[in-house]
Amino acid sequence: MNQKASRYCPQCGKANKACICAFIQRIESDVPVIVLQHPSEVKQPIGTARILSLSLPNCKLIVGEDFSDNDELNQLLDNDVHYALLYPAETSEPIGDWHVDDGKRRGLILLDGTWRKAFKMYQLSQNLQALPCVKLDDIQSGNYRIRKSPVDGGLSTVEAGFYALSAMAGDSEPFEPLMNAFNEMIEFQIKQMPPGVFERHYGGKDRS
Repeated sequence: MNQKASRYCPQCGKANKACICAFIQRIESDVPVIVLQHPSEVKQPIGTARILSLSLPNCKLIVGEDFSDNDELNQLLDNDVHYALLYPAETSEPIGDWHVDDGKRRGLILLDGTWRKAFKMYQLSQNLQALPCVKLDDIQSGNYRIRKSPVDGGLSTVEAGFYALSAMAGDSEPFEPLMNAFNEMIEFQIKQMPPGVFERHYGGKDRS
């Protein structure tokens, strides 16, 4: 076995000591979810997209930047599911107001990357621009305490997924395991920091 590969969990992709698999709980959800992950996020140790793909039975994780000619995505879009992209486009409507009239299932697409990377993914991908866009309303600031966002109230990918799925279902309780896994991951990473680093760089409270 490759020594480098053996240092990483084959399921969640994180370093063995930071493995999140013990925190993952399978969620019964029939909502199809597609996470489009920018390549720069694949090896991100505090990335959260894997929490979604491991927790949700109908979640696909696809890596790329320009998805216009991505066969896997285009095949998923060309089926009996109406997908909407969670993205703050000018045409975005509140996700609670998004309905379909033909009885088909609704599906959700999330962009996993920094705001700059997500914007580039959207601008490059013609198939994404053709989709309806939805947005979250009345969401408080996220708990991504170890990764700063340039946007007020910025959320991690798993937090955005949690709030969007909760809004679609009209109930957040079934999706609480997503937040539990996320919070456990954050707490582990904070504990690995030398004394004072979290407080100095992330504005955290003294944990002593």
